[in-house]
Amino acid sequence: MNYYGGKELAASFRTVRKNTIQIAEDIPESKYDFTAAPDTRTVAQTLAHIAVGPGFQLHVHTNRIDDLSAVNFLDLFQKFTAEETKPRTKAEIAALLKSEGERFATYLEGLNESFLAETVKMRPPVQPPTKSRFEMLLGSKEHEMHHRAQLMVMQRMMGLVPHLTRQMQERMAQASASQAGR
Repeated sequence: MNYYGGKELAASFRTVRKNTIQIAEDIPESKYDFTAAPDTRTVAQTLAHIAVGPGFQLHVHTNRIDDLSAVNFLDLFQKFTAEETKPRTKAEIAALLKSEGERFATYLEGLNESFLAETVKMRPPVQPPTKSRFEMLLGSKEHEMHHRAQLMVMQRMMGLVPHLTRQMQERMAQASASQAGR
């Protein structure tokens, strides 16, 4: 019996994407051109990158590719780069995050255990030489969380307090008030 399948992948991805969308909404549009250092993505570019990121996994798994040597990475990444570098407003980026996130989560939701257990051969020098589809798909969530952490650092650099920090501070204040009232 598998305790973590397609439905759980979809639910956890939706949670991650909901938090990313909250960050996108919390950062003022006037700060969307902010970058933490030279030659790094701006807030807008990072959010667009996150939005289109799962497209690679969708390409591999909807086409049932089982050997990444068969993937034309140059062509695929040119396509994704073109999509992520399109100029967009804050509202358009938020809409893209929502639509692409739901498209990926809906795909995940329908996956069964046998499909998730299939292996895909990696391109050398990636180790291990094979990964399960489950591990690859889980990587989309890890990728998003990596970039979301960058966005949270950028929020701090802008003088903003990330929403997850605010929520934790509220819980701590409530617990403190509750304890003081005893």
